[in-house]
Amino acid sequence: MNHPRGVHHARHATAPPPLAGLLGVACLPSTGIAQAPGWPDRPVRLIVPFPPGGGTDALARILAPGLSRIWGQPLVVDNRAGAQGNIGTQLAVKSPPDGYTLVFAHQGVLTVNAHLYAQIGFDPLKDMAPVTLATVQPFLLVAHPSVPAQNLAELTALAKREPGKLTFASSASGPQMAGELYKSSTGISMLHVAYKGAGPAVVDVLAGTVNLMVANPTSVAPHVKSGKLRGIVVFGNERVDILPDVPTAAEAGYPDLGRNPEWYGIGVPAGTPPAVVQKLQHDIATVLDSDEAQKAIRGLGLIPTSSTPEAFARRIRVDYEVWGRVVKISGAKPEGS
Repeated sequence: MNHPRGVHHARHATAPPPLAGLLGVACLPSTGIAQAPGWPDRPVRLIVPFPPGGGTDALARILAPGLSRIWGQPLVVDNRAGAQGNIGTQLAVKSPPDGYTLVFAHQGVLTVNAHLYAQIGFDPLKDMAPVTLATVQPFLLVAHPSVPAQNLAELTALAKREPGKLTFASSASGPQMAGELYKSSTGISMLHVAYKGAGPAVVDVLAGTVNLMVANPTSVAPHVKSGKLRGIVVFGNERVDILPDVPTAAEAGYPDLGRNPEWYGIGVPAGTPPAVVQKLQHDIATVLDSDEAQKAIRGLGLIPTSSTPEAFARRIRVDYEVWGRVVKISGAKPEGS
């Protein structure tokens, strides 16, 4: 099985690419897993705060069969979209802390939204108990073929010649802020267009209704491969295997744009019994480590990356501070806020 350069197999639980010195992901214990007697004895719900058609839903539906087999109980994926992930996440973290509702932990929702919205309905640092990271992935900037720019330098020059004319789509606050960071780093002006999910955003970019999109590889890589969209840059430290011809931000002359990738993880409402949290971590890592899941997840352009609850909590706290500074510098506000 082939793995991206510099990334170990999930069972080794390596540190994620950015902030490696601060956020080393500890190895999962192979013995001494706490037992959670009687859990689960009924279906478990995983609330995904975005609609079908994007990376969040795709990952949830890869994890569900494996966890269902381990538990002997169904894992039901429940898509609850709205407010850039706030609605579904609030529903999840405010659910009874009994282990029967899981939170799809999304980087933008947990580390960006509190800095963008006056009220998000929950405290991302207190209301969720982190269980594990699941994946890390860079953001991609893609363009409709009608945009007369082949690379980041040409796009930047075009945006400077025609300030405010270009539009870029995003389906969550994480990719939105990656776009805002690009704008502030280059001094350009583009109009942001927010969507409730990657699926509807991709439809409009494919139609040329919106010029550009910042997204994770899952949503846009197939369309770049087919030539329906043009890959401009990878906001990451390494090229992605499924789009090897798309250069990184560092290669384009903007290394700062690639230092904080997107991540997905799993959490539970605060107060969930520690034995359930530990079993969840172990079982999710087992699924992520399987050849079946590795192949499926990497095929989406995501990198399977499990962690301890403590390492995941550290990552959330550090990224919360990092993206708070980016939001402040950009002055960005979501539509309708």
